[in-house]
Amino acid sequence: MLYRGLVFVPAHPEGIEVHMAAVTTPNDPRPNARRHAGRWARLACVVAALTLLTACETMTSIFGSVEDEKKQAERPVEVIYNNAMDLLETQWYETAAKEFDEVERQYPYSKWATKAQLMAGYAHYMNGKYDEAIIALDRFIELHPGNRDAPYAYYLKGLSYYEQISDVGRDQKMTRLALDALREVSRRFPNTAYARDARLKLDLARDHLAGKEMSIGRYYQHREDYLAAINRYRTVIEQYQTTTHVPEALHRLTECYLALGITDEAQMSAAVLGHNFPGSQWYEDSYALLDNRNLKPQRKENSWLSWLWDWAT
Repeated sequence: MLYRGLVFVPAHPEGIEVHMAAVTTPNDPRPNARRHAGRWARLACVVAALTLLTACETMTSIFGSVEDEKKQAERPVEVIYNNAMDLLETQWYETAAKEFDEVERQYPYSKWATKAQLMAGYAHYMNGKYDEAIIALDRFIELHPGNRDAPYAYYLKGLSYYEQISDVGRDQKMTRLALDALREVSRRFPNTAYARDARLKLDLARDHLAGKEMSIGRYYQHREDYLAAINRYRTVIEQYQTTTHVPEALHRLTECYLALGITDEAQMSAAVLGHNFPGSQWYEDSYALLDNRNLKPQRKENSWLSWLWDWAT
Protein backbone atom coordinates (compact mmCIF):
# COMPACT_ATOMS: atom_id res chain seq x y z
CA MET A 1 0.00 0.00 0.00
CA LEU A 2 1.38 3.41 -0.98
CA TYR A 3 0.81 6.98 0.34
CA ARG A 4 2.24 10.37 -0.62
CA GLY A 5 4.60 12.22 1.76
CA LEU A 6 7.37 14.86 2.08
CA VAL A 7 10.99 13.74 2.04
CA PHE A 8 13.77 16.26 2.84
CA VAL A 9 17.08 15.67 1.11
CA PRO A 10 20.41 17.50 1.56
CA ALA A 11 20.19 20.82 -0.22
CA HIS A 12 22.43 22.71 -2.56
CA PRO A 13 24.11 25.79 -1.11
CA GLU A 14 21.08 27.86 -2.14
CA GLY A 15 18.78 26.07 0.31
CA ILE A 16 16.80 22.91 1.14
CA GLU A 17 14.84 21.27 -1.64
CA VAL A 18 11.54 19.56 -0.90
CA HIS A 19 10.65 16.52 -3.09
CA MET A 20 7.42 14.65 -3.38
CA ALA A 21 8.19 10.87 -3.34
CA ALA A 22 6.43 7.57 -2.96
CA VAL A 23 6.98 6.11 0.49
CA THR A 24 6.22 2.47 1.23
CA THR A 25 4.72 1.17 4.38
CA PRO A 26 6.79 -1.23 6.56
CA ASN A 27 4.72 -4.18 5.28
CA ASP A 28 5.29 -3.44 1.61
CA PRO A 29 7.09 -6.55 0.30
CA ARG A 30 8.59 -4.81 -2.71
CA PRO A 31 12.41 -4.38 -2.99
CA ASN A 32 11.95 -0.56 -3.06
CA ALA A 33 11.31 -0.59 0.69
CA ARG A 34 14.90 -1.68 1.41
CA ARG A 35 16.27 0.93 -0.99
CA HIS A 36 14.29 3.71 0.71
CA ALA A 37 15.43 2.53 4.14
CA GLY A 38 19.06 2.85 3.03
CA ARG A 39 18.36 6.34 1.71
CA TRP A 40 16.91 7.39 5.11
CA ALA A 41 19.99 6.03 6.90
CA ARG A 42 22.34 8.02 4.66
CA LEU A 43 20.24 11.15 5.17
CA ALA A 44 20.43 10.75 8.95
CA CYS A 45 24.21 10.46 8.78
CA VAL A 46 24.51 13.63 6.68
CA VAL A 47 22.28 15.61 9.06
CA ALA A 48 24.30 14.42 12.06
CA ALA A 49 27.57 15.42 10.39
CA LEU A 50 26.24 18.85 9.52
CA THR A 51 25.03 19.37 13.10
CA LEU A 52 28.42 18.39 14.51
CA LEU A 53 30.23 20.72 12.10
CA THR A 54 27.97 23.64 13.01
CA ALA A 55 28.52 23.00 16.72
CA CYS A 56 32.28 22.98 16.25
CA GLU A 57 32.21 26.26 14.35
CA THR A 58 30.06 27.84 17.09
CA MET A 59 32.44 26.69 19.84
CA THR A 60 35.38 28.05 17.89
CA SER A 61 33.73 31.43 17.45
CA ILE A 62 33.02 31.64 21.18
CA PHE A 63 36.19 30.24 22.71
CA GLY A 64 38.69 30.62 19.87
CA SER A 65 40.66 27.95 18.17
CA VAL A 66 43.77 26.24 19.46
CA GLU A 67 45.74 28.00 16.73
CA ASP A 68 44.43 31.40 17.93
CA GLU A 69 45.46 30.62 21.50
CA LYS A 70 48.93 29.60 20.38
CA LYS A 71 49.25 32.75 18.32
CA GLN A 72 48.15 34.88 21.29
CA ALA A 73 50.58 33.15 23.64
CA GLU A 74 53.48 33.61 21.25
CA ARG A 75 53.44 37.41 21.53
CA PRO A 76 56.34 38.81 23.58
CA VAL A 77 55.36 40.77 26.67
CA GLU A 78 56.86 43.99 25.29
CA VAL A 79 54.70 43.69 22.20
CA ILE A 80 51.49 43.26 24.18
CA TYR A 81 52.32 46.08 26.59
CA ASN A 82 53.36 48.52 23.87
CA ASN A 83 50.27 47.67 21.87
CA ALA A 84 48.16 48.45 24.94
CA MET A 85 49.92 51.80 25.32
CA ASP A 86 49.32 52.62 21.66
CA LEU A 87 45.63 51.82 22.09
CA LEU A 88 45.56 54.02 25.18
CA GLU A 89 47.08 56.96 23.32
CA THR A 90 44.52 56.61 20.53
CA GLN A 91 41.72 56.53 23.15
CA TRP A 92 40.71 52.92 22.55
CA TYR A 93 40.43 52.58 26.29
CA GLU A 94 38.37 49.41 26.56
CA THR A 95 40.63 47.48 24.17
CA ALA A 96 43.68 48.88 25.91
CA ALA A 97 42.41 47.61 29.27
CA LYS A 98 41.97 44.14 27.78
CA GLU A 99 45.52 44.19 26.45
CA PHE A 100 46.89 45.22 29.84
CA ASP A 101 44.95 42.34 31.36
CA GLU A 102 46.50 40.07 28.75
CA VAL A 103 49.97 41.10 29.91
CA GLU A 104 49.15 39.92 33.41
CA ARG A 105 47.47 36.75 32.18
CA GLN A 106 50.41 35.63 30.05
CA TYR A 107 53.26 36.98 32.18
CA PRO A 108 51.88 37.17 35.74
CA TYR A 109 55.26 37.33 37.51
CA SER A 110 56.96 39.89 35.30
CA LYS A 111 57.59 43.55 36.06
CA TRP A 112 55.34 44.31 33.10
CA ALA A 113 52.41 42.64 34.89
CA THR A 114 52.74 45.06 37.82
CA LYS A 115 52.71 48.05 35.48
CA ALA A 116 49.85 46.58 33.49
CA GLN A 117 47.66 46.23 36.58
CA LEU A 118 47.92 49.94 37.28
CA MET A 119 47.51 50.92 33.63
CA ALA A 120 44.40 48.76 33.31
CA GLY A 121 42.88 50.79 36.16
CA TYR A 122 43.85 54.01 34.38
CA ALA A 123 42.32 52.79 31.10
CA HIS A 124 39.05 51.97 32.84
CA TYR A 125 39.07 55.39 34.52
CA MET A 126 39.60 57.18 31.21
CA ASN A 127 36.79 55.12 29.70
CA GLY A 128 34.41 56.23 32.45
CA LYS A 129 34.20 52.69 33.82
CA TYR A 130 34.82 53.80 37.38
CA ASP A 131 33.70 50.62 39.15
CA GLU A 132 36.07 48.55 37.01
CA ALA A 133 38.85 51.07 37.68
CA ILE A 134 38.31 50.82 41.45
CA ILE A 135 38.45 47.01 41.31
CA ALA A 136 41.71 47.07 39.33
CA LEU A 137 43.27 49.72 41.58
CA ASP A 138 42.26 47.92 44.77
CA ARG A 139 43.93 44.81 43.43
CA PHE A 140 47.11 46.72 42.60
CA ILE A 141 47.18 48.28 46.09
CA GLU A 142 46.60 44.92 47.76
CA LEU A 143 49.34 43.15 45.78
CA HIS A 144 51.89 45.99 45.71
CA PRO A 145 51.38 48.26 48.77
CA GLY A 146 55.01 49.37 48.75
CA ASN A 147 55.28 50.07 45.04
CA ARG A 148 56.48 53.53 44.10
CA ASP A 149 53.27 54.03 42.11
CA ALA A 150 51.05 53.19 45.10
CA PRO A 151 50.36 56.90 45.85
CA TYR A 152 49.04 57.33 42.33
CA ALA A 153 46.89 54.21 42.67
CA TYR A 154 45.30 55.57 45.86
CA TYR A 155 44.80 58.95 44.20
CA LEU A 156 43.23 57.48 41.06
CA LYS A 157 40.90 55.41 43.21
CA GLY A 158 39.78 58.60 44.99
CA LEU A 159 39.18 60.27 41.64
CA SER A 160 37.10 57.30 40.50
CA TYR A 161 34.74 57.89 43.40
CA TYR A 162 34.92 61.67 43.03
CA GLU A 163 33.82 61.54 39.40
CA GLN A 164 30.64 59.72 40.45
CA ILE A 165 29.43 62.42 42.84
CA SER A 166 25.83 63.26 41.98
CA ASP A 167 23.84 66.44 42.52
CA VAL A 168 22.58 67.27 46.02
CA GLY A 169 19.09 66.06 45.17
CA ARG A 170 20.30 62.46 44.98
CA ASP A 171 21.95 59.92 47.30
CA GLN A 172 25.43 61.00 48.43
CA LYS A 173 27.00 57.57 48.95
CA MET A 174 29.67 58.22 46.33
CA THR A 175 30.51 61.58 47.92
CA ARG A 176 31.20 59.88 51.25
CA LEU A 177 33.27 57.17 49.56
CA ALA A 178 35.24 59.88 47.75
CA LEU A 179 35.85 61.65 51.06
CA ASP A 180 37.20 58.46 52.63
CA ALA A 181 39.45 57.66 49.67
CA LEU A 182 40.81 61.21 49.36
CA ARG A 183 41.46 61.42 53.11
CA GLU A 184 43.48 58.22 52.75
CA VAL A 185 45.65 59.84 50.07
CA SER A 186 46.21 62.92 52.23
CA ARG A 187 47.00 60.83 55.32
CA ARG A 188 49.36 58.32 53.68
CA PHE A 189 51.21 60.63 51.30
CA PRO A 190 50.94 64.14 52.82
CA ASN A 191 53.86 65.71 50.96
CA THR A 192 52.95 64.62 47.45
CA ALA A 193 51.21 66.48 44.65
CA TYR A 194 48.46 63.87 44.88
CA ALA A 195 47.78 64.83 48.50
CA ARG A 196 47.62 68.53 47.63
CA ASP A 197 45.04 67.94 44.94
CA ALA A 198 43.20 65.49 47.19
CA ARG A 199 42.84 68.18 49.87
CA LEU A 200 41.29 70.56 47.36
CA LYS A 201 38.80 67.92 46.30
CA LEU A 202 38.09 67.09 49.94
CA ASP A 203 36.91 70.66 50.46
CA LEU A 204 34.66 70.43 47.42
CA ALA A 205 33.25 67.09 48.55
CA ARG A 206 32.53 68.43 52.05
CA ASP A 207 30.84 71.44 50.50
CA HIS A 208 28.70 69.06 48.47
CA LEU A 209 27.61 67.12 51.55
CA ALA A 210 26.84 70.38 53.34
CA GLY A 211 24.73 71.40 50.36
CA LYS A 212 22.77 68.17 50.71
CA GLU A 213 22.04 68.94 54.37
CA MET A 214 20.98 72.48 53.46
CA SER A 215 18.64 71.17 50.79
CA ILE A 216 16.93 68.87 53.27
CA GLY A 217 16.82 71.59 55.90
CA ARG A 218 15.09 74.01 53.53
CA TYR A 219 12.58 71.31 52.68
CA TYR A 220 11.67 70.82 56.34
CA GLN A 221 11.59 74.56 56.95
CA HIS A 222 9.22 75.08 54.02
CA ARG A 223 6.92 72.50 55.60
CA GLU A 224 7.22 74.38 58.92
CA ASP A 225 8.90 71.39 60.55
CA TYR A 226 11.35 73.74 62.26
CA LEU A 227 12.95 71.29 64.68
CA ALA A 228 13.89 68.91 61.84
CA ALA A 229 15.23 71.87 59.87
CA ILE A 230 17.29 73.09 62.83
CA ASN A 231 18.90 69.66 63.16
CA ARG A 232 20.02 69.78 59.51
CA TYR A 233 21.42 73.31 59.78
CA ARG A 234 23.16 72.34 63.00
CA THR A 235 24.83 69.42 61.18
CA VAL A 236 26.20 71.86 58.60
CA ILE A 237 27.63 74.13 61.31
CA GLU A 238 29.11 71.35 63.44
CA GLN A 239 30.44 69.01 60.75
CA TYR A 240 31.12 71.24 57.74
CA GLN A 241 32.40 74.43 59.35
CA THR A 242 34.77 75.34 56.51
CA THR A 243 32.17 75.15 53.74
CA THR A 244 30.45 78.01 51.95
CA HIS A 245 27.06 76.98 53.39
CA VAL A 246 27.73 78.04 56.99
CA PRO A 247 26.57 81.69 56.65
CA GLU A 248 23.23 80.60 55.18
CA ALA A 249 22.87 77.88 57.83
CA LEU A 250 23.26 80.50 60.58
CA HIS A 251 20.67 82.73 58.91
CA ARG A 252 18.22 79.82 58.55
CA LEU A 253 18.70 79.07 62.24
CA THR A 254 17.73 82.66 63.01
CA GLU A 255 14.57 82.22 60.94
CA CYS A 256 13.64 78.90 62.55
CA TYR A 257 14.26 80.04 66.12
CA LEU A 258 12.18 83.15 65.57
CA ALA A 259 9.39 81.03 64.11
CA LEU A 260 9.47 78.89 67.27
CA GLY A 261 9.68 81.94 69.54
CA ILE A 262 13.15 80.99 70.86
CA THR A 263 14.52 84.53 70.68
CA ASP A 264 17.75 83.93 72.63
CA GLU A 265 18.97 81.36 70.12
CA ALA A 266 17.82 83.54 67.24
CA GLN A 267 19.82 86.48 68.61
CA MET A 268 22.86 84.26 69.19
CA SER A 269 22.85 82.73 65.71
CA ALA A 270 22.62 86.18 64.18
CA ALA A 271 25.41 87.43 66.47
CA VAL A 272 27.71 84.55 65.46
CA LEU A 273 26.90 85.26 61.83
CA GLY A 274 27.68 88.98 62.20
CA HIS A 275 30.86 88.32 64.17
CA ASN A 276 32.33 85.86 61.65
CA PHE A 277 30.78 87.12 58.39
CA PRO A 278 30.05 90.81 58.97
CA GLY A 279 29.80 91.70 55.29
CA SER A 280 27.54 88.81 54.37
CA GLN A 281 24.13 89.33 52.79
CA TRP A 282 22.90 86.58 55.10
CA TYR A 283 23.85 88.72 58.11
CA GLU A 284 21.98 91.70 56.70
CA ASP A 285 18.89 89.52 56.26
CA SER A 286 19.17 88.14 59.80
CA TYR A 287 19.66 91.62 61.25
CA ALA A 288 16.55 92.85 59.44
CA LEU A 289 14.48 89.94 60.78
CA LEU A 290 15.48 90.71 64.35
CA ASP A 291 15.04 94.44 63.90
CA ASN A 292 11.45 93.90 62.74
CA ARG A 293 10.79 92.39 66.18
CA ASN A 294 12.73 95.06 68.06
CA LEU A 295 15.56 92.62 68.73
CA LYS A 296 19.30 92.86 68.09
CA PRO A 297 22.00 90.23 67.50
CA GLN A 298 23.38 89.41 70.92
CA ARG A 299 25.89 86.96 72.34
CA LYS A 300 24.42 84.38 74.73
CA GLU A 301 26.95 82.42 76.79
CA ASN A 302 24.55 79.58 77.54
CA SER A 303 23.73 78.93 73.86
CA TRP A 304 24.95 75.81 72.07
CA LEU A 305 26.37 78.22 69.48
CA SER A 306 28.73 79.91 71.95
CA TRP A 307 31.66 77.68 70.95
CA LEU A 308 31.41 79.10 67.43
CA TRP A 309 32.00 82.70 68.47
CA ASP A 310 35.63 82.92 67.45
CA TRP A 311 35.84 79.82 65.27
CA ALA A 312 36.19 81.65 61.94
CA THR A 313 38.20 84.64 63.12
